[in-house]
Amino acid sequence: MKKPGHIVLLIVGIVLSLLGFTLSAAGAAAAWLASSQDDGAFFASPTERYTVSSRALVSPQLDAVGEGTPERLPFDVGTLRLRATATETARELFIGIAPQNEVDRYLAGVHHTELREVKFQPFRPVYRDVPGSSTPAAPGAQHFWAASASGPGEQQLTWNIAPGNWTVVVMNADASGRVSADLQAGFRSELIKPAAMGLLFAGMLAILVGVPLLVLGAVGLGRGGGSPGQPPSKSAAAQGSTPAGTMSSPLHFTGQLDPALSPWMWLVKWFLAIPHFFVLFFLWFAFAVTSIIAWFAILFTGRYPLSLFHFNVGVLRWNWRVAFYAYAAGGTDHYPPFSLSRTDYPANVEVDYPARLSRGLVLVKSWLLLIPQLLIVGAFTGTATWAWRTEDGPAGVVNDRGGGLSLLGLLVLIALVILLFTGSYPRPLFAFIMGINRWVYRVLIYGALIRDEYPPFRLDQGAFDPEPLRPTNTDGRAGPPSTTALPRPR
Repeated sequence: MKKPGHIVLLIVGIVLSLLGFTLSAAGAAAAWLASSQDDGAFFASPTERYTVSSRALVSPQLDAVGEGTPERLPFDVGTLRLRATATETARELFIGIAPQNEVDRYLAGVHHTELREVKFQPFRPVYRDVPGSSTPAAPGAQHFWAASASGPGEQQLTWNIAPGNWTVVVMNADASGRVSADLQAGFRSELIKPAAMGLLFAGMLAILVGVPLLVLGAVGLGRGGGSPGQPPSKSAAAQGSTPAGTMSSPLHFTGQLDPALSPWMWLVKWFLAIPHFFVLFFLWFAFAVTSIIAWFAILFTGRYPLSLFHFNVGVLRWNWRVAFYAYAAGGTDHYPPFSLSRTDYPANVEVDYPARLSRGLVLVKSWLLLIPQLLIVGAFTGTATWAWRTEDGPAGVVNDRGGGLSLLGLLVLIALVILLFTGSYPRPLFAFIMGINRWVYRVLIYGALIRDEYPPFRLDQGAFDPEPLRPTNTDGRAGPPSTTALPRPR
């Protein structure tokens, strides 16, 4: 199959797998909710206080099932439970559910308030005031309510959801103004369990079809990506690979600063890179799936499947190009190519293919052994959050807001602001930024099972990998230098 065919397989596999995992997660959540209903419990919202100056508080329209649905259904849609308590103990409260048209007729010309939206964390109801001057009759005397409750103290009603357009109304029992009540809504349904089973079945089916297609596409795209045990390209020597008999990192990580960077183009690169972000979202999902397949392959065979190795390194390569262009360095104005393969681009990632990988180490290196490295990388790339509070509107609602920037992001921003005003990217700062990115990618290839060499606790700065270290003799002295001299890229 030609490369376009493998791209199609990969795309279809990713879409089906994403859909499958989403449906399975929704089905698992619904199954958990269904299990908690076995004792007849309701899923209840928090009890919150609603206060309006008008004569009635009206909920948004409840499209319970929809128009055109038979009045009687062969199954139980669900049960709604509403609880309301007047905040003033001397008042009697009324709560009722009725068809939308009946409520509109009853409240025509009456000052009332529509609840448009409820925001949580913090709680904030959004109202729409409907003016009027008429005085309505007592709500308890009306006969159009499908369910209602009235009186002092806590009032509760339960209603079996039926087809149609319905509205919840909360009023004082005497239809007087200023309604204030603590309200809670609850819901339960016998449909949740079969819906959960349906979602789980559909999700597992999509995964069973999608994952093999995804893997086949990744294998096809990764086939022929390099030779095992060798740096995959002739230019690898010029990008940091090492001669025989020397020691260096298996990751060859480069980023060459463009000497003629535009002082202002970095302001729009994030926008120009949006197509890459979209593609990378799906590629990283494929990377995660193929890494799981590789985990099992390493556990049972001690080898990383060669085609998947080249595919996953290709994803890292693509990601680094976009990061170098847009946000992790801003070191070039050349637009990144849409390719997993090696290209003539200022930023590049190569990883030496491992002949063997430890079958035991694969069980612990991605999480336990990586903890110290993750703490350091988190300090480099994690967001330092600054929080502040604002007072919103006349009600004085306090909102907590926050924002932040990682150390890497801050350094890149400083460098690019200097570029904007001086026309020159500070090279010492660029070298430091490259060192942070190199550390991050070393940790990434270790955590992704691609290599067994533990990442060094070392910030190797600069556009190219450091010179390889010569091995030592048994007496601890440095061995003879290599007779093969490789030119350093300029």
